[in-house]
Amino acid sequence: MNAWDAWLAAAWPGFAGFAWPWAWALLPLPLLVRWLLPPRQPGSPALRVPYGGRLDEAAAAREGVPGAWLVPALAWVLLCAAAARPQQLGEAQTPPRQARQMLLAVDLSGSMSETDMRLGGQVVDRLTAAKAVIADFLERRAGDRVGLLVFGQRAYMLAPLTLDRDSVRQQLRDSVAGLAGRETALGDAIGLGVKRLREQPAGQRVLVLLTDGVNTAGVLEPLKAAELARTEGVRVHTIAFGGSGGTVMLFGVPLPGGAGEDVDEDTLRQVATMTGGRFFRARDTEALAGIYAELDRLEPVDVAAAPVRPRLERYPWPLGAALLLAFAAWPLGRRGA
Repeated sequence: MNAWDAWLAAAWPGFAGFAWPWAWALLPLPLLVRWLLPPRQPGSPALRVPYGGRLDEAAAAREGVPGAWLVPALAWVLLCAAAARPQQLGEAQTPPRQARQMLLAVDLSGSMSETDMRLGGQVVDRLTAAKAVIADFLERRAGDRVGLLVFGQRAYMLAPLTLDRDSVRQQLRDSVAGLAGRETALGDAIGLGVKRLREQPAGQRVLVLLTDGVNTAGVLEPLKAAELARTEGVRVHTIAFGGSGGTVMLFGVPLPGGAGEDVDEDTLRQVATMTGGRFFRARDTEALAGIYAELDRLEPVDVAAAPVRPRLERYPWPLGAALLLAFAAWPLGRRGA
């Protein structure tokens, strides 16, 4: 902004400058025309009309009006100002924030009832530990549209994509192991997630899948489902969850109670790699909490952009003033006539 614009900004609050400042170069155009055009020779009128004498008298009378030239000069300055497009800053506006369309897929197969996790100093089953960690994760996803998908022998949508994270937490809280069957349909869960995310904005389609088993049910193989996810631009983050097996309480002391079902880490790793996601392994509650914290970093909720003030066009103001001056100058010409 030059000195002239700075002066205007001080005199005109919110003034943002001229969009076409080069238009001010037209300001001396009338003087250049007057100087460069050849003067009219006396006795050789440029236009012969029956009432030429009256026009000459009117022009002479107008030239006798003190300061008559100021009106057209000011009108020309205003026209140049309008051509330069003065702009003013409008009210500050905050652009909408960008967030993720995120589906949480949680395994509800029978093995999720294994009691090999600790939460708050107590031994709990895998699903209880997962619920606590995921609920905390949801608390940090303000602005995201989050949905809940559960799977066992079949895959089901418990909560569609929504900004109401409380309803998603409630659906998660009410879910129990074995609700969707005792087996594990990994491929069907990924396929259902892709189906629900494919219509969402590109770059925001995220599926976070947590399981403690291997694919033992369903009609879609996990790797085939991963190909579909890659085609539809869905990132799949996979979490292999589970410890060494269940425990048996003897006089209040937890003792090992047998080996748990192995997790198909290789398949989960391939699914994540094929779709541009990440594979994680969690053997306890603390590790699972760390994984969801890492997902916060990998899939950030973009903060709202800084407020911006739009530029409003104000050229109608000087243009209207120039027209008013033209109408005001009209009586001067008639008075001279």
